[in-house]
Amino acid sequence: MSEESKKEYPKKQERLMSLDALRGADMLFIMGFSTWIAILCGILPKCGLTEWISTQMSHVDWHGLRHHDTIFPLFLFMAGVSFPFSLAKQQEQGRPAWRIYLKIVIRGLLLVLLGLIYNGMLQFEFAKLRYASVLARIGLGWMFAALLFTRIRKTSILAAIAAVILIGYWLAMWLIPGGDDPFSFENNLVGTIDRFFFSANHLYNKTFDPEGLFSTLPAIVTAMLGMFAGQWVRCTKFSGNKKALCLLLAGVAFALIGWLWGFAFPINKKLWTSTFVCAVGGYSLICFSIFYYIIDVKGWRRWAFFFRVIGMNSITIYMMQRIVDCSRINRFFFGGIIKWFEGDWNKLAWHTFYILTCWLILFFFYRKKIFLKV
Repeated sequence: MSEESKKEYPKKQERLMSLDALRGADMLFIMGFSTWIAILCGILPKCGLTEWISTQMSHVDWHGLRHHDTIFPLFLFMAGVSFPFSLAKQQEQGRPAWRIYLKIVIRGLLLVLLGLIYNGMLQFEFAKLRYASVLARIGLGWMFAALLFTRIRKTSILAAIAAVILIGYWLAMWLIPGGDDPFSFENNLVGTIDRFFFSANHLYNKTFDPEGLFSTLPAIVTAMLGMFAGQWVRCTKFSGNKKALCLLLAGVAFALIGWLWGFAFPINKKLWTSTFVCAVGGYSLICFSIFYYIIDVKGWRRWAFFFRVIGMNSITIYMMQRIVDCSRINRFFFGGIIKWFEGDWNKLAWHTFYILTCWLILFFFYRKKIFLKV
């Protein structure tokens, strides 16, 4: 094998740096980058492009898809990508199957617990505690996908299961509720099931929860798509260039499937529709293919350090912004500089230094090799 060809294959034990960087880029929007972009668009001269970009920094009300709707499922997809590497490592160490299954279940339930803590469980006001959460959706979706992936080794069977879940979810949503529009906010199976099991005080907005019980089912497929991508990258039969190209083409294919299927089954994040899984799965595959090609295949890594610092402590920053008053820290260290600016420029400066504050905290953890892993 030539030296050039060898460079296309990541070393066997090398960490997939593209995954850390992509995770960090995704979490940057949770750290306030979405607001930063929206403010900047308000400062720049108004035009169709700036208005469109600003709109992308918020969620759609119901049907449709914007960039802000991709942040959450992309994180779940990436959790799936990392699992084949973790599973292979455990199997190489000779860990028995029951211990692997136990670790999967514990990790999934720990994420559910962190989600409850995020929602205020430690206030002990259980009568109005919201049980569903972003972390619970990630934990349960990843856990069931990982159990399937560990138990069933044939990719064709796993793909068939994923297809059955997506088609079955569509048929259930379409046929069971009845009515003129089974995909409306008022009349959908997801909300009906949540209202049956939980009182209004336990739901996100009293009548509907975007991370409810039934919509966890298609979220399993989101994690499975990540696992398929991770398994493909682990394959040593093909060059890094071919892997990246296939990931890109698969992403385009899934995005097209989601768009076409959307004429019958609307793309909807809050319902986590099957079309949403396909469309955002396509987006996730495209993003991963680009990051993987640039960082792990071509070896251009220095630019990604900023994102890797965030990505290697993603759970930390997510929980920290809920628990720690980062705004007060920002004001203490950078308040004097922020005062130099006025109007919208003041808001932009505030969010710029807020992001910097969060990043510097994570950089301190990075230098001290402190990483919160679940």
